[in-house]
Amino acid sequence: MGNQAEKLRLKMENKHISTSIGVISGKGGVGKSNFSTNFSFNLAEKGYEIVIVDMDIGMGNIHILLGEKSRYSLIDYLSGEYILEDVIESFLSNIDYLSGGSAMANVIEWNDSMFDRLLSAFELLQQRYDYIIFDMGAGATEWSLQLLEALDDIIVISTTEPTAVMDAYSMMKYVNTRNPLKNMHIVCNRALTTDEANQTLHRLKSTAQQFLNKNLNILGSIPEDIHVRKAVQQQKLFSILYERAPATKAVQKITTTYTSGQSKNLNELDTNRFINALKSIFSKGRG
Repeated sequence: MGNQAEKLRLKMENKHISTSIGVISGKGGVGKSNFSTNFSFNLAEKGYEIVIVDMDIGMGNIHILLGEKSRYSLIDYLSGEYILEDVIESFLSNIDYLSGGSAMANVIEWNDSMFDRLLSAFELLQQRYDYIIFDMGAGATEWSLQLLEALDDIIVISTTEPTAVMDAYSMMKYVNTRNPLKNMHIVCNRALTTDEANQTLHRLKSTAQQFLNKNLNILGSIPEDIHVRKAVQQQKLFSILYERAPATKAVQKITTTYTSGQSKNLNELDTNRFINALKSIFSKGRG
């Protein structure tokens, strides 16, 4: 435990403002968590410090995809029994993760102590890491929408299936209704062909522009790839296990597209914007 605490203290030194990213989908089974973990790995490969927060409460699988065993969850921290260093797990030298827990959907109804510990945790995370990746549960809940409203960026994952596309659009509509200025990016996963992926991405983009007056950023697509399934079965990241696989190369390209498109002036922004947004949004439910 002492090594973990020392590691976190070192991460506090010379840190600039972090970027908070929510990875979402309208339905389950589209590869959202697989994207979150491999996207995080590729960000880490670029030298960034990453923490993945598994928000798929009750059905979280981040630790399984990483091939890790999680001792505690975020709920264990919120209960006051453990400090943050106890519940943050290390995966690689610059990738950490937090597992979810039960009852997170009712966080707004919790007591002030739990609420304050939640904000304190997120505030510390944004000081320690370059990117906070929130792997959200599929679909929309009041809690998830409130969190998404406060995040810097949203990445929406969809497959080419009509139901997945429809549900992805519905999720974007929910988020956009709450915050029309929210940055949203789209990724098409498990595409059989490049043409099929491009048609899906441009259909989502044009629909959002027409009906939501929203400009979506296309990050790219990931092909259907047997290496992904093999990696999941071995509880390893396909980006690590199969460096030359089509899916690995696709996520590498998506990561480069995302980082190259980020604002060059992040350090000029309010360093507490994420926390201030959370305080403002959550306080509405505590009156």
